[in-house]
Amino acid sequence: MNDIHATRLKAIESTLEENQFDGCLIMQEENRRYLSGFTGEDNSVDESAGALIIGPKGCILATDSRFELHATHEAPLFDVHVYKEGLHKDLPELLEKVGATRVAFEENRLSVGRHSLLIQEMTKKNSPAKLIPHTDMTAPMRAIKTSGEIKVMRQALAIAEEAFLAVKKCIKEGQTERQIAWQMEKEMRTRGADGLSFPTIVATGPNAALPHAVPGDRTVSAGEPVLIDWGARYNGYCSDSTRTLIIGKPDEMFKKVFDTLYEAQALAINAIREGVSGKAVDTVAREFIHKVFPDAFGHGLGHGVGLEVHEAPRLSPLRDDTLKAGMVVTVEPGIYVADWGGMRLENMVLVTETGAEVLNTLDFHDHVIEA
Repeated sequence: MNDIHATRLKAIESTLEENQFDGCLIMQEENRRYLSGFTGEDNSVDESAGALIIGPKGCILATDSRFELHATHEAPLFDVHVYKEGLHKDLPELLEKVGATRVAFEENRLSVGRHSLLIQEMTKKNSPAKLIPHTDMTAPMRAIKTSGEIKVMRQALAIAEEAFLAVKKCIKEGQTERQIAWQMEKEMRTRGADGLSFPTIVATGPNAALPHAVPGDRTVSAGEPVLIDWGARYNGYCSDSTRTLIIGKPDEMFKKVFDTLYEAQALAINAIREGVSGKAVDTVAREFIHKVFPDAFGHGLGHGVGLEVHEAPRLSPLRDDTLKAGMVVTVEPGIYVADWGGMRLENMVLVTETGAEVLNTLDFHDHVIEA
């Protein structure tokens, strides 16, 4: 793993040089892990497990006493510094130690309050360093997965799919959304998941018209869609899939929605290859759906998956990201109809030079549960 992190550090140093920085401050949990191997977790917005401080004279992992041994073991390429009063108190000296003066920081993750503390302490100590906002410096690197990362993601997906099949056998009328969601979590953890990629979504009937519904006490009934969106996290990497089930014989509305989404997804996946824009792929699916169900598909078609369940690139009408070989994205068209419900079909796809490889193994057509 040291070789991997050494390669990533060289890449981030090149990125900094290209953008006329001589150092960076990395505070986002996933980026810390990606660059150093340190797996410490931030439990809330205002609580950090530490920061990476990278400059021409060295690399430091600054953390508190809770994570000292943890950091020393997992991040051997970094000098571990334990702060006692918070990062802001020690940052001026640490930046000087690594020789960083034009320091990029993750503007999309550093809160206003924490940024103010850092600036106040640097001003107080007459630090020559300047903190300069920058978009996520690691995003282009993280978007393209190595063979090792893809292997781990396949395992995360296998765990999730095995859990789904186990739960699907037990779904019956009268169960609540939250009961099914809890069963999904238990099955994923039993099969080796570190945790969930995100809180499992289970939505029945009209609730399925809410793309990010929260499982509640509504019960499963025959003839209604049962939308399940779930993912397992394994060795830090996420999976993300959605299936829509039905108890009993599907009615004409269910069939029409399913057939439309199935075709839209197939067209989109067929359009994926290196060099194509995510916006163009989104358009293929969106225009097809709009002809049958106008204005029923509102969210983006998909997103990158990795250490975060939502990361670069995006398949969206709002972004023009260029797809590259090695990227893993979701393709998840949906149709949402008030008072009836909704349906989403989601697979994970690996972008290749000539096309796309679907990583999921579950058959979308296996959606009927016997009444």
